[in-house]
Order: sequence, then structure tokens, then C-alpha cells
Amino acid sequence: MGNDNAKPQMTPRQRMMCAMRGGTPDRVPVAPDISNMVPARRTGKPFWEIYANDNPPLGRAYIDAARHYGMDGWYIYGGVDFKVKTPIEQKREITRYEDHWVVVNTLKTPAGDMRSVDYMDRGNPPTTTEKLIKDFKKDFNKLRYLYQPVIGYDASKYLEDKAVVGEDAVMCCGAAPAGLHMFLGLFDGNMEALTYAYVDEPELFAELCEMNDAVAMQKLEMLLDIKVDSILTGGSGSLTLQSPEIWRKLSLPGLKKITKACREAGVISGVHSCGLEREMVITCANETDLDYINPLEIPPMGDCDLKELKNAVGGKICLMGNLHTTEVMLLGDTDDVRRESLRAMLDAGAGGGFVLSTGDQCGRDTPDENIFAMVDTAKTYGKYPLDTDAVEGALKKLAKGAPA
Repeated sequence: MGNDNAKPQMTPRQRMMCAMRGGTPDRVPVAPDISNMVPARRTGKPFWEIYANDNPPLGRAYIDAARHYGMDGWYIYGGVDFKVKTPIEQKREITRYEDHWVVVNTLKTPAGDMRSVDYMDRGNPPTTTEKLIKDFKKDFNKLRYLYQPVIGYDASKYLEDKAVVGEDAVMCCGAAPAGLHMFLGLFDGNMEALTYAYVDEPELFAELCEMNDAVAMQKLEMLLDIKVDSILTGGSGSLTLQSPEIWRKLSLPGLKKITKACREAGVISGVHSCGLEREMVITCANETDLDYINPLEIPPMGDCDLKELKNAVGGKICLMGNLHTTEVMLLGDTDDVRRESLRAMLDAGAGGGFVLSTGDQCGRDTPDENIFAMVDTAKTYGKYPLDTDAVEGALKKLAKGAPA
């Protein structure tokens, strides 16, 4: 298939950044979400080596996997070491069993110790079986030390990662507003304990949100100072773990401030929010300066339809999604992957401002051939200006059982 008007070839980083800013790159970027399990599996090591020993660090495993599949990288592991007035001593004890490790983490604050426990399976990411906050009111003075004002930073790790990643991925660092979804990982007792804290201790919870947002803005200022590629504002489960009303109360004000500062600094801002997300997409497009949003999961995992969202907010925000990670990527065959990739590009690819991706987190055993098929489909049919006749023709061939 020829395309005489095709643009000069871009690097993966250039391609992703162009699309995330709402532009039209040389072709549709393709970045399936393989942020954890697939890269860890590809190392051939027990998963505790990656998650407990940084052998290799997860970010290095990811960029190796991105290069292996020939995809456009979405590197979410960019980190900066922030400095606080009272550093917290951290102690780690590991009990090693043949098929799993148990890792006990102790944070020694001036107000007392806080403890969490991680269960690390040979072939799965860690599960936190004991979390830091046992009693919100009693533990609050300890919690303050996790949200100390930031007084400085060391960008060495970020710069080291950037040198390794090069032009193979857009680099993201985090600065996230408050919300129930952001605090879930702190509360022993999970969502039930978190909800009771929100309802029973409104003044303390409001203070927690204020501390979170103050620190987030301090970190953001420093990240903008070193000109990071992108700020990822968190968001997993934003409308699944709290109501839209609570999200608008706790999270949206901080999100507005973060995205406005990013826009003024010329730095890309993004949201990753698995689960329900449609209302968030519309709100962010119309009420914030957010540049891109993912993973736009389809029912039953989410509530997003790419075509409908493209018609509603296309030109205002970049859409990144949304092949089903179970039915298509894990359990489907290469024809299923090609068909859904073609449909996604037809639904949302026209005019740019789109990254072909998946829903949240491809499963560990996602076949390599399915990831390759997704990448190949974007490279073959995603060149701009998009040849919709060729895409529709490929879909018709697949419907007849012929190779696209």
C-alpha cells in the first residue's frame, strides 16, 4: 500500500510526544500496556528478582521488552530522588521460601514505626498483605512524615534512565493529586478501612489531601525544572474506587493545577485510570489542560467507546487505548488482534491525537505473536494521512478469513 504523502519517519519518543500533544505524527504510535508482567516474564527470572532485588530494575526490563517488540515506548519508571528535612529510615527483612518470598518493610518515623508486608510469588507481581495504616487517627502523626515538604532533589536516576532509554520511549515522571484511589495502598483493611477514615475523620482526611497536593506541586515544580518529557498524574481506579462526585471534590482541583502548570511549561501531562473512565475523559477534555488519557477500557472492565469519545473530544485530548487485554490480547489469536487494532485506528486514528494501546496491563502469558501482530498492524496500516480505504479493506479480508 503506497502513501505518497507519508511524513518523514520519527523516533518512538518523537512519535509518542507528537500524538500526546494532539498532533499527527508519521504514523499511529503503538504502545500496548506491558508495564509489569510481560517484561518481568521475559527476563526468565523469578519475579522477586525484579521487584525485590532490582535485578534488573523493572524499567530496564520494560525498555528491553519494548525494543524486542519494536513498539513505541511509554516509560513510566522515570524517577527523581527528592530530599526532605527528616529522612525516614527504612528497614527490610526477607524470608525466602522455595516458591515465594515474604518481605517485611519497616518505616522508622520520629512518631513511631509503620510496617507493611509484601508477598512475592515466583511468577507474579507482589501482593501487599499488610499495609502501613492500621488505625488512621492513631497513625496520622506517623503519616505526616510520608508527606513532608520537599526541600531539594537529585536528578541522577532520571538522567541515567534517560540515557538508557534514549529515543525509544517517552519518559514519564509522577505528580498526582489526592483521591481515595491514591490512598488505597496505605490502608490495612483496604477500601473498607479507607472509606471509614474518609467518613469518620473528615478533618484529618482533608489534611491528608492537603499534604498530598502540596507535596505533589513541590515535586512538579522540580520535575518541570529538569524538563521531563511528561508528567503522569496517577489516577488508577479514579472513578471505580470513588464516585464521580468524590473525584471532583478530592482530585479534580489538584489535577487542574498540575495540568495548567505543565501546559505553561510546555511539558506533556497524562492520566492513567483503569476501570470506569468515560466521564473523566469528558471532564478532563473540557475542564483541564490535560494532554492525554488512557487506557479507555471497554465494558465490562470499563465504559469507554473509542469512536464515541473521538467524536466527543477529538482535538481536545489525545486518546490512548484500548484493545481488551484478556479477550483479545491474552486469549485471542493474531487475527483477533489485527482486527481490533484496525478498528481502533478507524475509530480514533483520523487526524492524529491517538495512540494505539490496550486496556490496563497485558497479562503475563500474553502471546508474543499477539503483541507483534498489534505492532505490525500499526506500522503497516497506520501511516498518516490514514488510508481508511486500506484499513477497511484489511478488515473485510479478515472477516472472510483471509490474512490482512
